[in-house]
Amino acid sequence: LSVARAAPADNPLPVPALAFAVKDSGIGIPADKLQLIFQAFHQADGSVSRKYGGTGLGLSISLELARRMNGDIRVKSAVSAGSVFTLYLPQAAADLPQASAPPVVRPTQQLRAHTPAQPHAPPQPGPLPFAAPLPDDRERLAAGDKCILIIEDDLSFAKILQEMVRERGFATLVAADGESGIALADRHLPSAVVLDVMLPHIDGWGVMRSLKDNPRTRHIPVHFITCLEDRQKAMAMGAIGFVTKPLSTEQLGEVLQSIETSLAKSVRRLLIVEDDGDEAKSMRALLEERDVDIALAASGHDALELLATQAFDCMVLDLGLSDMSGFELLDRLQGMEGARRIPVIVHSGRDLSHEDERRLRHFAESIIIKGAMSPERLLNEVTLFLHLVESDLHPNKQRMIRTAIDKEAMLEGRKVLLVDDDMRNVFSLSSVLAEKSMTVIEAENGREALARLEEHPDVSIVLMDIMMPEMDGYTAMRAIRKNPRTANLPIIAMTAKALKGDHEKCMAAGASDYIAKPIEVDRLLSLIRVWVFQRP
Repeated sequence: LSVARAAPADNPLPVPALAFAVKDSGIGIPADKLQLIFQAFHQADGSVSRKYGGTGLGLSISLELARRMNGDIRVKSAVSAGSVFTLYLPQAAADLPQASAPPVVRPTQQLRAHTPAQPHAPPQPGPLPFAAPLPDDRERLAAGDKCILIIEDDLSFAKILQEMVRERGFATLVAADGESGIALADRHLPSAVVLDVMLPHIDGWGVMRSLKDNPRTRHIPVHFITCLEDRQKAMAMGAIGFVTKPLSTEQLGEVLQSIETSLAKSVRRLLIVEDDGDEAKSMRALLEERDVDIALAASGHDALELLATQAFDCMVLDLGLSDMSGFELLDRLQGMEGARRIPVIVHSGRDLSHEDERRLRHFAESIIIKGAMSPERLLNEVTLFLHLVESDLHPNKQRMIRTAIDKEAMLEGRKVLLVDDDMRNVFSLSSVLAEKSMTVIEAENGREALARLEEHPDVSIVLMDIMMPEMDGYTAMRAIRKNPRTANLPIIAMTAKALKGDHEKCMAAGASDYIAKPIEVDRLLSLIRVWVFQRP
């Protein structure tokens, strides 16, 4: 490194400048590549078999920074003789920018800090890497607009639904597949989601799990409209409704009315049925929130009286009550028209026996039964069914919910293959995954990734960078898909920036899913949970 006043003959600036020259003894750059290397995502050697890493972003970002300081960067080089990169900056303070520059985008290889106090940073601005299947309102949406996201691959039906939604004063977003639906929900945070199950690639169950695992979107009401008959599964995942196709105009109107009713609730009502006074107080302390009204019932009789006269959004039930069993209470609840379909969380300090589970299945068609054997799981289930905004909860409660979700998705002990040539990314991501008790296997390029998969046949999921030396991510994913043993292995592609066409390229090469850098940690973990949960 040498620093000197720039010689007038070399100075590209219109004012006297300082020249910071960095000289190396590397392989050099051909003359026809000297300008190309300053373009984003371009390198002197851009081939699949290149030997040197990087994303093709460093020089582009550096040049932008220099120009924001009224400076410039120039390069001189010859093949096999090394290179000299020179940063020119104005020598006089008067020639530097006086106003504060716009915020600079941090290099996309850097992982965002993840702290419980601020876990929900907004998604990156800019266009999403896929087009709308129908003209919708994504380009016109403003913060706070009422909006319904329609995730449906039958575009004729989606169009009908879209028109009815707009008639009720809602803006619309339309997605024809699970991946784009998840991305739209995370980007725009719609008021509600209408979801089909039979979707290409990620089905509706995977979409629902992703939405409910993501702290940003788990509170959004979801209503299923599908040709499948699996209402209990949908409602147990936290849906507000489930109807089967075909539907009449009147039935569609009822669906939208139920969504509007859910959105109109400013306070959620929870009933805790527990005859142990100390236990009931502990649960109330755990579950109480500003927008949650909690009623306590010390007996089955008290609970039935409350249910007959008041509407509740969820009930936490101890099976061992003093005056009647929890099963008897559920049986009587089944016959109460006003209390039907209420989510019931069975809270027990012990594992339910096979006989208990058999008896509970008797109520499955009319009552949503969920078990909760720990405070973490109880909090998770209650906030799910009450559609509470997770970021509004105390950070300690947010951590408890994340712990419950991780345990349910069975991340502990799972192996993840992390393929990336940037050691900063590897270190950051490895730390995050290790916190979830996952075992991380590392590879610096596609060739190493294929070797690691042979050495570790029990890998549960692959995180695959795209721009890497020797063998890029596209080629590696195609090779993984050609191997019968790994043909169905979940692969999440990680690209340096979401450019138009990146999503389609990744999916065509064999990716199960796709995430752009800088990595949103919560979003990545949500994707990992979805794909690991779906795999035995």
